[in-house]
Amino acid sequence: MAELYSCCENSNPNAGIAEKMYGHPVTRSPGHPVAGLFGFSHLTGGFAGGQAQYARVPFADVGPLRIESDLSDEQVLFLSDILPTGYMGAEMCDITSSDVVAVWGAGPVGQFAMDSARALGAAKVIAIDKEPYRLRMAEAAGHVTVNFDEVDVRSELLTLTGGRGPDKCIDAVGLEATHGSTHLAAYDRVKQAVRSETGRPHALRQAIMSCRSGGIVSVIGLYGGLVDKFPAGAWMNRSLTLRAGQCHVQRYMKPLLGRIERGEIDPTRIVTHTLPLEQAAQGFDIFKNKRDGCEKVVLRP
Repeated sequence: MAELYSCCENSNPNAGIAEKMYGHPVTRSPGHPVAGLFGFSHLTGGFAGGQAQYARVPFADVGPLRIESDLSDEQVLFLSDILPTGYMGAEMCDITSSDVVAVWGAGPVGQFAMDSARALGAAKVIAIDKEPYRLRMAEAAGHVTVNFDEVDVRSELLTLTGGRGPDKCIDAVGLEATHGSTHLAAYDRVKQAVRSETGRPHALRQAIMSCRSGGIVSVIGLYGGLVDKFPAGAWMNRSLTLRAGQCHVQRYMKPLLGRIERGEIDPTRIVTHTLPLEQAAQGFDIFKNKRDGCEKVVLRP
C-alpha cells in the first residue's frame, strides 16, 4: 500500500474543478488530481474544516485515530494536520546524522519540521524567519536562527555551513511569502495583480539557491497554482532533488503518536493561546497579525 493519502482518487467530489488547475485528466480511471481535504477550497472537495462543536467525517473508517493513552488534548491535537506536515517535510529530506537542515518559516508547521529534523538525527537545524518571538521559540528548542530582515539569508547560510550551504532545505512558507529581493518582490506583485501568477515563491527560490549541490529541497508550504522565475538552472545543474506534496496525514499519525508518548517530540511547545470557540475570530486576528507573540491558538468548544 503506497499510503499516498493526499493523492486519493476517490475522495474529491470536485475533481473536475481541480483538473483545470492541476492538469490530471479525470476522464480516465483513475484520474483524480488531488484528494478531498478538510477546510480547503472547492478544488479539494469543499469539505468544511473541523473548527466547530461537531464535524461530519467522511471516510471515518480511515481518517480518525483512537487515542487510548492518557495524553492531554494539546499533546495529540496536532496529529490531525500540522505535526504530520512538518514531519513529512523532514522525512522527505532523507536526513543523515551529519546533515545541516535549514527551514524557511518558523510558524507552527516550520517549528514541527525543525523538531522532526532533529528527531530524525540532523546535526544542526537552522530556522529562518523575521518575527523575533518565533525565532526565540526556535532557539529555545535548540535550533540556530537567522532573521532575514537583518542579514542576507544565502550569505548567512554559507557562513554557517563552511561555504557549502545546508544539506537539506525545507520550505514551510509557501505562496504567501512576504520577503524576497526588492526587484523580484515587485515583479511578483505586478504578476499577481494581472492574475498571471498565483503565488510568491520567494522562500522556494531562496531554498533552491541556498541548498548545497546534490542536496534535497523539501516543499510543504502550500502552492496553489502558477509561480514565475523558478530557478530551473540551479535545480538541474547542481543535481538538486525537489520533493513536495500535500501531507499524507494518516500515514504519520500512529508513528508520531508513538514519538509523543516516548517524549521525542513535544507538540505543546508551540501553543501560546487557548481560547473558547466563541472567540475564534479574535484568535485568527491575533495570529494573522502576529500580535501578542501568537504562535498557535487552541480553540476549546
